[in-house]
Amino acid sequence: MESAIHSGALAPGAALPSVRGLAGELRVAPGTVATAYKLLRDRGMVESRGRAGTYVRPRPEPITRSSVAPIETDVVDLASGQPDPALLPALPAPPVAGVAAAPASFVLPALLALGRERLAADGVNAEALTLASGGLDGIHRVLSAQLRPGDIVAIEDPGWPNALDLIAALGMRPYPLPVDEEGPLGEPMAMALRAGARAVIVTSRAHNPTGTYLTRQRAGELRAVLAPYPQTVLIEDDHAAELADVELSSLAGATASWAFIRSASKPYGPDLRLALIAGDQGTIARVDARLRVGSGWVSTVLQHLVVQLWTSPDTTSALQRAARAYDERRQGLIAQLARRGITARGRTGLNVWVPVTDETAVVSSLLQARWAVAPGARFRQASGPGVRITVSELNEANIPRLADDLAAAMKTPPQSSYTA
Repeated sequence: MESAIHSGALAPGAALPSVRGLAGELRVAPGTVATAYKLLRDRGMVESRGRAGTYVRPRPEPITRSSVAPIETDVVDLASGQPDPALLPALPAPPVAGVAAAPASFVLPALLALGRERLAADGVNAEALTLASGGLDGIHRVLSAQLRPGDIVAIEDPGWPNALDLIAALGMRPYPLPVDEEGPLGEPMAMALRAGARAVIVTSRAHNPTGTYLTRQRAGELRAVLAPYPQTVLIEDDHAAELADVELSSLAGATASWAFIRSASKPYGPDLRLALIAGDQGTIARVDARLRVGSGWVSTVLQHLVVQLWTSPDTTSALQRAARAYDERRQGLIAQLARRGITARGRTGLNVWVPVTDETAVVSSLLQARWAVAPGARFRQASGPGVRITVSELNEANIPRLADDLAAAMKTPPQSSYTA
């Protein structure tokens, strides 16, 4: 059956024979068929609909939400979501240890101490702490350790395409959490939990794509929502911490099973694939165990580099300059758009979200004007259309021109909806 599903002979949505019917046809015990069906469910291939039967689950498309088309060299890239290379801190020379031997401890003591200190300063209990190869890898490890195929994962809408792709690839089901200027809304989260969501993923600051951050008041509301569901796995993503000019209002510890993830990629460079994962003892132990039987550890060469970055005054100054620059670019674009009657969102981080009526018309029109922006379809589940603009390539000189071109693009006659 698995081969038939992969080949397309059993298409998504196709009904499987009943257990007793197939057992009779194959002349095997019903328990044998029931066990096979259970294995298929565990692998995320099929889903049970109770008395309605068992059906083939939809499979992720080859073209994922996070797939990005190549951008021509003469087009300004406002679609990538990546930081401005000119604003990244300079990397120190890598440490020379003689040989690249297996480490005595999987997390360097210096990194462990600094990580706990930095998270504790933001009110996060980091007594149980481990590493992953980046933020997405951290989310992957937590979901894989705690959930199974078919489980529901509540995630922001609009939200990070990579995380939505990951949920689909793991055979899990996303549940949309609408966001406003203060973070995810409480009642939709309560609805998701009542619907059986086993995990909730929340972005603390610099939410991708809207720039929203979780305020202290909203964090209190969400803690109250989560309180009756202590077994929910809470995953908090603080990927742009050092670049955010707002305080952290963390949900860490709101449930018995939680993970707070802070990665190095956005502040220090996309190639620095390292993230801290703090959490409860059980969750961290499970994640650690999977790391040990998988890649084993995060490179200690990379760990040494991060320690050097964290302890360098030059790095601190560079991050402060970068944070100011991104704030000026975001605020400058939002102000220019407001003068043209266009509402946009982007309180923190690298991105600005602009609600539009027709994504295809806006994306196509801007591309003709030599701007590449990201269509909202990559980020949305049930929320309204929009485009995401990454401000890394913007400056005081080209922001007014972009605002003019976007205003003109929003007047373009409607086209069919954007799906790529």
